[in-house]
Amino acid sequence: MMKTTRNDSRYNAVTIDLAPMIDCVFILLIFFIVTSVFVEDPGIEVERPDTRGEAISDRSALLIAIAADDGIYFDGQRIRLDQVSPALRQASFSDDATVIIRADRNASHGAFAGVYAEAKRAGLAHVQFATSRLGTGQP
Repeated sequence: MMKTTRNDSRYNAVTIDLAPMIDCVFILLIFFIVTSVFVEDPGIEVERPDTRGEAISDRSALLIAIAADDGIYFDGQRIRLDQVSPALRQASFSDDATVIIRADRNASHGAFAGVYAEAKRAGLAHVQFATSRLGTGQP
């Protein structure tokens, strides 16, 4: 008759090594952080004109603001009109990037037209402008 003991291979404890799984989770976390896109606010708050129209999603868009004094702001810094095109080219990941111009209602039409022309000159296909919903003041 065969006698079984606690040292028999059937009774060995099974251990699970979690180190490879944790390594994979950290690699995935780093991948998601590196590939995510963050939207930089232009740095100033503008009072947009009221209009009716479709909502613009600015999750992955480049934002430019035009203040009431016709100052142009990109990435939190005031820039000149001739710096708009190079700044957009440098910040865009592709030619399909969307540029949203947030102009104050008191900004001149000439400042808006100049920024719009420079954004088109940068080679970006989608140039839009932001407005508020009629009567709400909300974007």
